[in-house]
Amino acid sequence: MSVIIKKVIPSSPADKAGIKAGTRLISIDGEPINDVLDYMFYADDDMGLEFESFLMDKKRGCGNKCVFCFIDQNPHGMRRSVYFKDDDSRLSFLQGNYITLTNLTECDADRIIKMKTPVNVSVHTTNPDLRVKMMNNPNAGESLKKLYRFAEAGVRMNCQLVLCPQINDGGELMRSLNDLSGLEAVESTACVPVGLTRFREGLPKLRPFNKSEAADVIKTIDGYGNVYAADEFYLKAGIEVPEYKYYGDFPQYENGVGMWSHMKYTFKKAECKSNASRMKRKISIVTGVLAYPLIKGLTAAFPDVEVFAVRNDFFGEGVTVSGLLTGGDIIGQLKEKDLGAGLLIGSNTLNADGVFLDDVTPHDIETALNVKVVLVEPDGESLVNAIALHGNK
Repeated sequence: MSVIIKKVIPSSPADKAGIKAGTRLISIDGEPINDVLDYMFYADDDMGLEFESFLMDKKRGCGNKCVFCFIDQNPHGMRRSVYFKDDDSRLSFLQGNYITLTNLTECDADRIIKMKTPVNVSVHTTNPDLRVKMMNNPNAGESLKKLYRFAEAGVRMNCQLVLCPQINDGGELMRSLNDLSGLEAVESTACVPVGLTRFREGLPKLRPFNKSEAADVIKTIDGYGNVYAADEFYLKAGIEVPEYKYYGDFPQYENGVGMWSHMKYTFKKAECKSNASRMKRKISIVTGVLAYPLIKGLTAAFPDVEVFAVRNDFFGEGVTVSGLLTGGDIIGQLKEKDLGAGLLIGSNTLNADGVFLDDVTPHDIETALNVKVVLVEPDGESLVNAIALHGNK
């Protein structure tokens, strides 16, 4: 295989070597180049080449039909990209995506071992038979062998277990944690509750965790040094979320693990250095139902900040995280509200194209609600800075 060079940066090493756009890059130092990982591994320095796509290849899709898959629970009529399930080991290394290992070829596995590229693995269970059932893929159990190969070779891994009540929790969860904790290369494991939307017609019957089951999950992971439960488990169980230092360097932050403590710690730290308390005008913050108590509590000292919890009517009330809010729900529930001079919305509600899941844009919200929309990174320091900046203009 080879990849076509789209552009050569002027004065770059490639330009000085006489390489032109449209040329096919076949190999570097005799090593074949098929995609971005080959290029990054074998090109010692930035050669000054640009390609048609980031991966220099097509994304690899998922061949599983997991009983809990969130993408299968999307409504019809959304943009095509919403329905694409990636299961690409290259994106695992480059962007932190999680992969199931079920579509990895032996060549793929050999390359990961050779390059020692860290991977994030969606394990869900280490019981091969149960994994086949949960992922509806006859290869799901056999593919676990690659996880053990990677561990033996010293490939660093972060793992996740999407837990479904009475399926892979309880004794099955303990089995999985015992298996994973015995692998030195597994740096962390996240236990995440299944997310269920109202669009499950024709899909396997699942239900959310109740309070006692959530508490059982937390009790089960206790004692495993590198295993973390998602914040949602603590909130569902009515158990206080651990403090900031418990999460170390937050290896599972994007999995909703430690976000609550991180927001709390960074907000209070930034608040001490900020003039946010001396606001001159009212502003509003929108958040999901899950994070509302935290954001409301953190901003209680600011009388001119109003926090709105937006219910997720689009996916269903069982979906409570802020990152899955839609523009339509924000507009519909805040239309008659006094939002002041600005509406702060977490940037994690938008995709790479800058739109919400329902294709509404921040500009659409500004027009509908007649308020300036301010996108804020979902951390405490950014929130304090945004309050200070836009509350004092």
